[in-house]
Formats: sequence, C-alpha cells, structure tokens
Amino acid sequence: MRALLVANPAATTTTRKVRDVLVRALSSELDLELAETAHRGHARELAAQATADGIDLVVTLGGDGTVNEAANGLLTAGPGPDVPMLAVVPGGSTNVFARALGRSRDPVEATGEILDSLRAGRTRLVSLGTAEARAGGAGATEGWTTPRWFVFAAGMGFDADVISRVEAQRARGRRSTGSLYIGAGVNAFLLGRDRRRPPMTLQLPGAAPVDGLFLALVSNVSPWTYLGARPIDPSPEASFDTGLDLFAMGRVGVVRMLHHVRQTMAARPDARGRGVHRWHDLGELTLTSTRPQGWQLDGDHLGTATGLRVRSVPDALRVVV
Repeated sequence: MRALLVANPAATTTTRKVRDVLVRALSSELDLELAETAHRGHARELAAQATADGIDLVVTLGGDGTVNEAANGLLTAGPGPDVPMLAVVPGGSTNVFARALGRSRDPVEATGEILDSLRAGRTRLVSLGTAEARAGGAGATEGWTTPRWFVFAAGMGFDADVISRVEAQRARGRRSTGSLYIGAGVNAFLLGRDRRRPPMTLQLPGAAPVDGLFLALVSNVSPWTYLGARPIDPSPEASFDTGLDLFAMGRVGVVRMLHHVRQTMAARPDARGRGVHRWHDLGELTLTSTRPQGWQLDGDHLGTATGLRVRSVPDALRVVV
C-alpha cells in the first residue's frame, strides 16, 4: 500500500525524534513517503498531490489544523472512490478529530493502532461539513467564498474571537494551553460588545429566523473540544453518523454564562435554559450578522464575515479507525 506521511514540524507536541520513530514503524508495512509542511496550507497541497498521484493512504502527524488542511486537499474534487484514505496521528495540543476516531493521545501508540487497523481492514466513511463565508469589513464584496471542508467544528462569533486572541498570543511566543484559552475567553466575554448587542441571525430551512445570537458552534462530533483532558460538550448528540449539531447563545450575563459553561463540562453535559438554543442532525444552516464577525473551522481563525453558510456531507471521507 502506497502511503504519504504529512508531518507538521511546528505542531505543539511533535518532535523530530517522534517523527523518525513513526516513519520506521509505518515503513515496516507501507510503501511510505515523508513530506514535512513548510507553510500554512502546505498540507492541503500535499494531500491534493497525493490524490492526483494515486496514493492509497495519507497519514497526518500534527494537530487539528493539519488534519483540516489534509482533508481539504483530499477532497479538492469532492468525495469519491479514488480519494485516498486518511489516518490521523495526534501531534497537536487538542487533537479533537483523532480522539473522535478513538486514537490514543500518544503518537507512538496511535501509530501502532493505525497499523493494527490496516491489517484488520478497519476503515469507515465519516460525514464532514462544508462552510462558505460572505466576506465582511471595509471594501468587502457581497459574494460567498469557495466552500471549505471541516472535520469536526465550525463557528461564528464569540468562539472565533477567542481563537483569534489565542492565535495572537501564540504569535508572540505563548504556548497553546488551557489557561491561555480561559484567559482569552474571559477577556473576550467581559470586554467584547457582541454579547451585549448580539448581531447574528440563524436561518434554518423551513423555520422562522432566530435573532440576537452572539455565539454559534457547529459540531460534527462530540465533544466539541477539550480543555486539557476535560471535554467541553455543548452538543452531546453530535456524531459522524448524523448531520450537524448547532449550539447557539443569545444575550447572557456573567452568572448565566458561567452556569452554561459548567453545564457543557459536566459528566453528563446538558446545557439548557435561558439564552441557549440547540439543534440536532441538521443538513444545512445559514448565519448572518449585522456587523463583521470572526469565523473559524476546526480551531483555525479564518478572518471576519457577515455570513456563514454550512452544510453536512454524509459519507464524505474514508478514515482508518
């Protein structure tokens, strides 16, 4: 079986020594090529070329951003029988998609699990999502961007603002930690204006619009993310076997917000109550905003937009489980 290992040398928990161990292990049973990413978007380019070259399997070593790029490269021309399989070795700080597939958090153990699965033929098709944004900001056009794939989550509003703040701190040399996200979330909530004057509206097919939202989290898996080892799970029913789940919030105060955060982190998460909106198994949804909002896919901030159109795509990609 021909395989390509796409390794991100800048991923949070990836080292050259670990990479070399994985290369030896994978090469013992696969006709393996190694490619290291050198810039943002490189994993997408490498995965697209792997598809064109008839590679059977693409293995990623990196975080969720690397997985997202690889999935977008594999699906450049859309789903189909000629798209290589994807296997994921965790190398980032959160690794939501790898954990959703049941992979060990240790990259060496995860590699052994992948080889065991390949011997046994354990693969499956999973649903993914696509998102296209309507650009916002000064001089923006009214058109929608080309759809991009996401593997586990999309968001518009508050969560994208938090991610933007974290990315700015990381650019200054800070490590990606739970405390960094907590600090960014507290600052965004207390200092931001959007939760006081929520600008977003949700439109679902055949339903009345829902106005006054400042946060919208689209989930393709459960949990939505992790704070260290602790899951944050606003949409516990989300699954690769269904459509997308949406968790949205309207105007809330500090006490109510803390209450809802505790609900999403409980042993049996069930965030409900004033200001909370939840939907399960959606095929599509559209968010619009009266002023530009940040948006994100799989934990990467992608700029600002005045609209986000999201769709579920069943059986989009074959993965090693």
